[in-house]
Amino acid sequence: MKDTLRPGIACTHVFAVPPSKTVPALYPEAEEFRVMPEVFATGFLVGLLEWACIKAVNPHLDAPREQTVGTRIDISHEAATPAGFTVTARVELVAVEGKKLVFEVEAHDGKECIARGRHERFVIDRERFDARLAAKRAT
Repeated sequence: MKDTLRPGIACTHVFAVPPSKTVPALYPEAEEFRVMPEVFATGFLVGLLEWACIKAVNPHLDAPREQTVGTRIDISHEAATPAGFTVTARVELVAVEGKKLVFEVEAHDGKECIARGRHERFVIDRERFDARLAAKRAT
């Protein structure tokens, strides 16, 4: 980690919601999802917020050796967003606790706030991470 990895780092990331990121597309093999409204799926919203956090901190890591993985998400998904709308994710790093990074996150669809909360990520060494996965697969 570079010494520039400090609270206050922020990122705004804009994403146009396609039909492929709506609830019916989340698990297309599941009838329960296929019959639901075509609105931005919470699962994809979480991914968008993670993406913004990654973009915020990547310049402050020794990439690609160092990367971050999500370890906790606590958000409210407060409003539905139809396909075709543009979502703006805003994230701010509020704490660095060793390798744990804590973010305040929110998303807006141009009409209203659709999500807010906190997200935690952990800085990993990709080589060691991959070695642990290989060991797990081998057992």
